[in-house]
Amino acid sequence: MGSKWFETVAIAQERAHRRLPPSVYGAVLGGAEKGLTVRDNVTSFDELQLAPHVAGQAAQHDLVSSVMGQSLSMPVVLSPTGVQAVHPAGEVAVARAAASRGVAMGLSSFASKPVEEVVSCAAPVFFQVYWSGGREAVLARLERAAKAGASGLIATLDWSFSHGRDWGSPWIPESLTWRNMARLAPQALSHPAWLYPFLRARRLPELLTPNMVGVGESAPTFFGAYGEWMQTPPPSWSDVAWLREQWDGPFMVKGVTRVDDARRVRDLGATALSVSNHGGNNLDSTPATIRVLPAVAEAVGDQIEVLLDGGVRRGSDVVKAVALGARAVMIGRAYLWGLAVNGQAGVENVLDVLRAGIQATMRGLGRESLAELSREDVVAPPDFFRALGT
Repeated sequence: MGSKWFETVAIAQERAHRRLPPSVYGAVLGGAEKGLTVRDNVTSFDELQLAPHVAGQAAQHDLVSSVMGQSLSMPVVLSPTGVQAVHPAGEVAVARAAASRGVAMGLSSFASKPVEEVVSCAAPVFFQVYWSGGREAVLARLERAAKAGASGLIATLDWSFSHGRDWGSPWIPESLTWRNMARLAPQALSHPAWLYPFLRARRLPELLTPNMVGVGESAPTFFGAYGEWMQTPPPSWSDVAWLREQWDGPFMVKGVTRVDDARRVRDLGATALSVSNHGGNNLDSTPATIRVLPAVAEAVGDQIEVLLDGGVRRGSDVVKAVALGARAVMIGRAYLWGLAVNGQAGVENVLDVLRAGIQATMRGLGRESLAELSREDVVAPPDFFRALGT
């Protein structure tokens, strides 16, 4: 397996921290304002304990799940993340890893690789869209994704983003001009392990978003696309219903934390919803997603698929989420750290780590299949769970 292999996501993060220039690592780490939510997403899993059995465990464990009509080898989906400048192969490497490990991936409309190229890698791809530029612009992106063969659509509604971070926001250039490259040079040259793959590929990190425009049109920069989003009025529930009507296929709304919002998403005919706070990059001080998951899952029952996104670092985290009502989890930073360390193989390594952890946890709990998991398998402290918007 070589020296690039890692046995936990924490080790992948530590190696990515050493490998990446500070601006790049800071962009991946993210978090808004004081970072309360990004920390709670992770540490809240530590507060949940497991209730194992000591005999009668199954020798084999069925981890197969399905999300939006796609069969998964385990209940994990790679969450859409923007411009993946941690490795030159970016989203293509992620898609290939997803295909090799039998999971689906979300492709951000802010991705650095075209949807056509990513879909060609044979993994199920859920195209993610922001409400940006108005109905005509959004519809053009949907039509391109559908023509490319995307398996589903993810509408992300929870992004508000705060520029104020207590530890300072990383400097990310609008474009790689000679002046900006000179400013970045000390960081890049002091991190040759990150720089070398880009030099070998004879390309610089891409800060463009080709999926925000039609095929053949000039792609805006990340901040150009972000500026369009900022200038677009937030969508109404009528807009969300319209969006659902435009997509002839599985449809997910990402960013739900309130029970009343979950019911509205269910009622507009969505296939799935993701309990998400944008990985802590949204409104700081919102609860960890695992805290609000049970209330959301209970409110909508089996009428819509419920996923959890936020803070998943171990296979046991996946099992806890499924036991508390999630059909599957979505991971973001975890696979980006793997991508940074070792490209496609690094993402596969992260997925293998999660699979092994899921299997070990299922064995300890004495559960043969995901369907057998329940709240009885999880011990929570008093007042751990939250029910927002009831």
